[in-house]
Amino acid sequence: MAAKDESRKLTGLQKVAILVMSVGEDHASKIFAAMEDDEIREISHAMTTLGQMSSETVEKVFLEFVENMSGSGAVVGNLDSTERLLTKALGKDRVGRIMEEIRGPAGRTTWDKLGNVNEEVLASYLKNEYPQTVALVLSQLMPNHAAKVLGELPRDFAMEVIMRMLGMEAVKKEVMESVEKTLRVEFMSNLAKTQRKDTHEIMAEIFNNFDRNTESEFMSQLEDRDASSAERIRNLMFTFEDLLKIDTMGVQALLRAADKDKLSVALKGATEELRNLFFSNMSERAAKIMKEEMESMGPVRLKDVDEAQMSIVNTAKDLASKGEIVIADDTEGELIY
Repeated sequence: MAAKDESRKLTGLQKVAILVMSVGEDHASKIFAAMEDDEIREISHAMTTLGQMSSETVEKVFLEFVENMSGSGAVVGNLDSTERLLTKALGKDRVGRIMEEIRGPAGRTTWDKLGNVNEEVLASYLKNEYPQTVALVLSQLMPNHAAKVLGELPRDFAMEVIMRMLGMEAVKKEVMESVEKTLRVEFMSNLAKTQRKDTHEIMAEIFNNFDRNTESEFMSQLEDRDASSAERIRNLMFTFEDLLKIDTMGVQALLRAADKDKLSVALKGATEELRNLFFSNMSERAAKIMKEEMESMGPVRLKDVDEAQMSIVNTAKDLASKGEIVIADDTEGELIY
């Protein structure tokens, strides 16, 4: 009975301290290795306040731990349960920052994340805000993304925003922080709950990373089972041949960013048209050196060509996501990435 009363008086941190101290140095070191410094300091401080604990109290703490783990019959891991667990241990503010990184688009800050939000989605949210607020938000985005968002807004409203941006003066730090907090709490968190990537897009990305034989095998089987899905995936896939849709400035940007060794292997297995596209955007000397390098390679394994072409494609995608190159669909003039 005394042990039960003693265990009830313990704080959560003290119970954690008892558990950690009881599992032995090897296990405890692994637990600490997975913690942040602040967590380690809190638990370590709790250890120093424990004093002598009876074996009965330690047993009660372990029983409580086991009961909490097994009481529901299962452990459910999702965003909500993770947030609840972290909030109890780390505090609401810190957990909010952690969960923000888990949820929503990529980026270190809210402004970075907004830069990765589809312009239609962002415009749909901003059109309900005051023009001055929208002007402030767009002033924090990259110009190419801000232009796309403005293009999606109603014309009269967009003009109001433009006029506010032209007349914008220095914004107070507290105003900027207030707008940023509102975006983070109201928009980014809701976006994470509603945004879902199309399954065909996901599968197209997976197919992009297959070697040619594997891709051909799966695509053939998929065509037999679901021809419409196979066609949609094929249309969404981005291949090395799609680099023909990059303009001159884009090819030159890709040449600067691409690994030259991989590029020479990739072009070894490319069509004559694609080779000429790259060679025509190099200096005469650079093109000559690369051609000589390709000739000296001799026969190259198809697997090596596939890997090299995939590397160049990924570099192109990265540049496209940053707005440094544009990859357009020849048929309708629309972006395909």
